[in-house]
Amino acid sequence: MKTKYKGVLYIINSALFFSLMNTFVRLSGELPSIQKSFFRNFIAMIFAFILLLKSKDSFKWKDGNLKYLLLRAGFGTIGVLCNFYAVDHLVLSDASMLNKMSPFFAIVFSYLILKEKANFVQWGSVIVAFLGSLLIIKPTLSNMDLIPSLIGLTGGLCAGIAYTMVRVLGQHGENKGYIVFFFSAFSCLVTLPYLIFNFTPMSISQVIYLLLAGTCACIAQFSITTAYCYAPAKEVSIYDYSQIVFSAIVGYAIFNQVPDFLSILGYVVICCVALLMFIYNNKVKDKESAS
Repeated sequence: MKTKYKGVLYIINSALFFSLMNTFVRLSGELPSIQKSFFRNFIAMIFAFILLLKSKDSFKWKDGNLKYLLLRAGFGTIGVLCNFYAVDHLVLSDASMLNKMSPFFAIVFSYLILKEKANFVQWGSVIVAFLGSLLIIKPTLSNMDLIPSLIGLTGGLCAGIAYTMVRVLGQHGENKGYIVFFFSAFSCLVTLPYLIFNFTPMSISQVIYLLLAGTCACIAQFSITTAYCYAPAKEVSIYDYSQIVFSAIVGYAIFNQVPDFLSILGYVVICCVALLMFIYNNKVKDKESAS
């Protein structure tokens, strides 16, 4: 039970720091999402590089894994860019919730890519969660936030594909630290040409905010990794949705943002579906263990 509680605390800590990351990204002001992404991933790359050096692990991918690493890095980069754009243009909790659609998209792409069959309950959860996201997006021509909302949802979709590739790489025995390093380095290389030719000058405060965003992202990633070392996903994954609570509190306290009724209803729908999936997966795994 002690290890489970530690796992819960670490995943809540991760949710808090991911929320703070989004906050600092927004506080950095009117900067291109690509420029913000570079700073966030540069710090993550340095952090992962140091960890790999200390562990004396190889900086070479395993045979056959390069295409999956590229897919993980490519879709992960698009996901980060879309998320940062949504964070800059939407209520903070809306952007966070649309990004949290990634686990449901992962079910779809696990079926399409890995041929992992999903049952009626899992497909039902995907459909209901998507309907919940429509309450946040509010797809009408009169909604001024429609485009940023669709971009935020696209970020969740790309993250779902990226997480599917991480699963493939895990099955192929790739080092987790190397996956993080490859993704971060790839993102920096892809966004570097834009910075060279279209760099937007930054104030000292903007640089500090972006450095803080990158630092928070590293702490969050370390915390979520530690959480899953202490306890299995079925016991702690639902607590990751606490990020929505943190984002709503920070959004109100710092940016005076208040989600509308439909958005709150969307949060409730998606969180309830996530909770039901959490309970369902626990029961399935308990039956498998008993048998």
